[in-house]
Amino acid sequence: MKRSTALLAMLFLAASARAETSQEVFERRILPIFKSPSPSSCVQCHLAAVDLKNYILPSHRDTFLSLRDQGLIDLDNIEKSKILGLIERGKSDKSKGAVVHQENRVKEFDAFVSWLKASAADPALRNAPKLKPEELAKPPRPVEVIRHARKDRLLESFENNVWSMRFRCMNCHNEGTPQNQKLVAEFGERVAWFRKAGPEATLDYLRSSKLIDLKNPEKSLLLLKPLNIEKHKGGVKFEVGDQGYKAYRTFLEDYARIMADEYKTAAGLPAMSSFATFGTDRWIKLTKTPDAWGDKFLTVRIFAWDEKANAWEKDPIASTDRRVFGKGKLWQHNLTLMAAKDSDRAKRWKTGNAALPKGKYLVKVYIDQTGKLVGDWKKELTGDDFAGQIEITSDWKEGYGAMTSIDATGICK
Repeated sequence: MKRSTALLAMLFLAASARAETSQEVFERRILPIFKSPSPSSCVQCHLAAVDLKNYILPSHRDTFLSLRDQGLIDLDNIEKSKILGLIERGKSDKSKGAVVHQENRVKEFDAFVSWLKASAADPALRNAPKLKPEELAKPPRPVEVIRHARKDRLLESFENNVWSMRFRCMNCHNEGTPQNQKLVAEFGERVAWFRKAGPEATLDYLRSSKLIDLKNPEKSLLLLKPLNIEKHKGGVKFEVGDQGYKAYRTFLEDYARIMADEYKTAAGLPAMSSFATFGTDRWIKLTKTPDAWGDKFLTVRIFAWDEKANAWEKDPIASTDRRVFGKGKLWQHNLTLMAAKDSDRAKRWKTGNAALPKGKYLVKVYIDQTGKLVGDWKKELTGDDFAGQIEITSDWKEGYGAMTSIDATGICK
């Protein structure tokens, strides 16, 4: 009896000492990822279009060959394999929400390292013939769609389209401002949805709030409130077709389509602006506006003077829009600044206080005489709507009480 027990123990130790085969590691550690109903750690960085399961097939052999044939494995240095880099992409994210993905990502990474090492050590697998293109395991969406659905891309869109418009709210929803504190005391913390921590914290809040309607983005409270379609304490802040409405709706419709995984091809993706936009508390005012402009929708585009070229810059550096107060012969609004993405100007504004320097500027005015923006919110006021221009010099001081004022009688074509 003692001899049998000793023999069994020896056999068990021998079996334990034997290295697992590639197939055994795959079945024990990779297949559970493939079969799990829960999403992989990919959801930390991607909202849709990709999951780690997309790269796995039921067969350990086919999965390895598929990864190898797509250049996702470094056969001679497994730790540098691209598939492992993809799994670890969210590792540097230290935000509160990322913590919940950390344990899952570590398990996935360790599982793939063990299995890939075992597979790469098998000459038969390393040297097996390539799979046919249709046999490869990969995401159902093209790489352009996968990139578009990344959270960092969504945040960039949010910064350009929503965060940049925060000053249109006159500080009512900007967390911590005196006006916001009064409203919070009356209506609760939900009023402070522009978070003090910045655009990422604001986006995280909005995604979990009731302000966004993913099924009907155009009916989101985020839009209906500033339009005053849904009762709004601050009254009308947007009009259909104005800069704020365009920006919010562009973001909301894109976000809804991403979350519904509706983008199938690169050609179906929305056109991305080549400009970064920045909200400011710098204001411009037109006084003594002509009767012909009365109660019409007016857009201002501002161009900076280029000293080196001795000419006006081709693209506007700032813009804003609002309806003219006909009775008071007055128009005024805060500026949104624009700079080519990745330009020195955009980088400077992104890291510091976005502001126009003191200098010479060309102010161009456009009037919507026919109400075309209400009929189609995507339209822009163009040359046919041009009402005139004027050259000014301004230091663009900050604050509602320090706005740059222009006598509209000096504006001419």
